[in-house]
Amino acid sequence: MEKTFITYEEALSILEKNKTTFPTIRVPIKDCGGYVLAEDLTADRDLPPYDRVTMDGIAIDYSSFRNGQREFPIMGIAPAGSPQQTLSDENTCIEVMTGAILPNKSDTVIRYEDITIADGKACIDITEIKHRQNIHFKGSDVVKNAVISKAGNLISSAEINVAAATGKFTVAIKQMPKAVIISSGDELVDVHETPLTHQIRRSNVYGIQNTLKEWGIPVELRHLPDNKEEMKTILATLLQDYDLLVITGGVSKGKFDYLPEVLASLDVVKHFHKIQQRPGKPFWFGTSKNNKRVFALPGNPVSSFVCVYIYLKFWLIKSLGIEESMLYAILDQDVRFEPNLIYFLEATLGSNLSGSLIATPVKGNGSGDFANLVKADGFLILPQNKTIFTKGEVYPFVPYRNYL
Repeated sequence: MEKTFITYEEALSILEKNKTTFPTIRVPIKDCGGYVLAEDLTADRDLPPYDRVTMDGIAIDYSSFRNGQREFPIMGIAPAGSPQQTLSDENTCIEVMTGAILPNKSDTVIRYEDITIADGKACIDITEIKHRQNIHFKGSDVVKNAVISKAGNLISSAEINVAAATGKFTVAIKQMPKAVIISSGDELVDVHETPLTHQIRRSNVYGIQNTLKEWGIPVELRHLPDNKEEMKTILATLLQDYDLLVITGGVSKGKFDYLPEVLASLDVVKHFHKIQQRPGKPFWFGTSKNNKRVFALPGNPVSSFVCVYIYLKFWLIKSLGIEESMLYAILDQDVRFEPNLIYFLEATLGSNLSGSLIATPVKGNGSGDFANLVKADGFLILPQNKTIFTKGEVYPFVPYRNYL
């Protein structure tokens, strides 16, 4: 059922109720980065799988050192990747390389820097060593069958390392929705074209396309003219071909803002249209009869950015089953905002010497000031029913910029 001019919290609740389920597919490990795990990554054996030498040097039986022995005949060399050797005499040693399996009947490794080798013997030059030093013991990281990373986690390089170490040539992931981003309006021309005085270039769609690409969602671009019949024909096809439709513009009160009417004629159920917020009030969300999701964003660049990062991302996280996390930052100057709306305030993000995140508001010229987005790092979420926001107060911060 449609709601009119709802709150931020109501919008999130509706989006969560209309989350979807993405299918599970398997992809090669080299292609799984950035996706969401659809299976637990479990250890197929102990990690490390053997007592692993962590320093180049010699392996000894510590009891010999404890009993006063300092010179050890060298009985062999154990390189990494070779089968396990055995220390046949507790008064001898075996040279070992980093990564090698610890020789049987030895329990301590002394690095080359602390010994002198001459005439086939290793002489220990230091007075103190620790029992079991310089050894990474079997199963000390993870035991066999333990869950290392849970389904629902985002796959980073760390998860890829784990998957490779546990023999996952292919990985089960959540398949992202097939998405299309649709600009609307006869005033728009494409990037390669020279606009006339009354025209502007399509820009929102390229920024949103890159954002969805960063989230692992394949995206295509389309455009709608300001003609109801043409819009209906194009959208009817797109609703068949794509799982997620993101439309920019055409949802306000202008005489040529036909989009809500056209979507209704295509039996797309409207869940809400306007939200008590600034920027981005005329934001439309609905579900088609074949269970496709439609996010119709305001045409102004800052407004569309807000709706993508606040609402589309929230819906995606809930649909993927990812545990949501939120950054919080300290406001570093007083802010006054009179309207009784939730306020998404552009800000830069820094930190102080105590490690706290600091948000500095960036003043712009309204929701059409897309150039101002370049100066900021994200949005502070300043709550409704409050006018004065004081320096030192802490508020949620939604970043839209990644850092290397």
